[in-house]
Amino acid sequence: MSLSKRNAVVTGSTSGIGLACARALAKEGANVVINGFGAEAKIEKERAAIETEFGVTCLYDAADMTRPSEIGAMIANAETKLGSVDVLINNAGIQYVSPIEDFPVEKWDQIIGINLSSAFHAIRAATPGMKTRRWGRIINTASAHSIVASPFKAAYVAAKHGIAGLSKVVALELATHGVTSNCISPGYVWTPLVERQIPDTMKARNLTRDQVIHDVLLQAQPTKEFVTVEQVAALAVFLCSDAASQITGANISMDGGWTAG
Repeated sequence: MSLSKRNAVVTGSTSGIGLACARALAKEGANVVINGFGAEAKIEKERAAIETEFGVTCLYDAADMTRPSEIGAMIANAETKLGSVDVLINNAGIQYVSPIEDFPVEKWDQIIGINLSSAFHAIRAATPGMKTRRWGRIINTASAHSIVASPFKAAYVAAKHGIAGLSKVVALELATHGVTSNCISPGYVWTPLVERQIPDTMKARNLTRDQVIHDVLLQAQPTKEFVTVEQVAALAVFLCSDAASQITGANISMDGGWTAG
C-alpha cells in the first residue's frame, strides 16, 4: 500500500502512539505534521529522522490542544504548506486519577479539552477540504475506556466514550463523501509514560516489577501482554488503505481481550 502524495496531521505525536503512527504513515510515503510537547531538541531529532529515513516532508506544529484557534491554525497551515490534509489522527491525550468527589474541576476541563474537544476542533477544520477532494481518513485514538469504565477516571472515561460517539456522527455525515471516521481503542500500551509509572507503583504497593506489570497494569488484559505502539500504528495505516474504505463508524478494540467479557 502506498500513501504517496497524501498528507497527514497527527496530534500528540512527539512520542508514544502518535509518533509511531506518524512514522508508519511516512514509511508508506505520506508527508506528516507532528504535534505535541517536549524538549525542542528531541522533537527536532524525531522530525528530521522521519524526513531522512522515509524521504517525505515532516513538519512540526506546536499547537496547544486546549486552544481551538491554534488547532484550526494547525490544520490551515498544513493545508497551505503541504497542499491538503488527507489523514487526520487525533491522538493527543492526558490522564488524571482521583475519586469523583475530589476530582479537580480544572483537571476535568483539561482532560475533556485535550482528549475530546481537540478532536472536534481538528475534525471541524479538516472536513471541508476532505469533502472537496472526496477522500479522507479520520482516525481517533480512543481506549478500552471508550467501551468499559474503571474507577477514579471520570474525565478520561467520559472523554473516551465521547470520542467514540463523535467518530460515529462524523462517519454518518461523511459517508457519501469518500471520508471514513473510526476509533482505535487500545488497552494498555507499552510506552515510556507507562514504564515510568512502574517504580512508583512498586513502592506504593510493595510489589515487584513483574507483579506491577502482570497484577496491576495487565490485570484486565487476558493475554497478559502489552499492546505495542507499532501494532496500533499498523492498524491506523490499514484504516487509511483502499481495503478499509468500507470501514467507517467503527470502534476497533486492540486490548488483548480486555473488553471481550
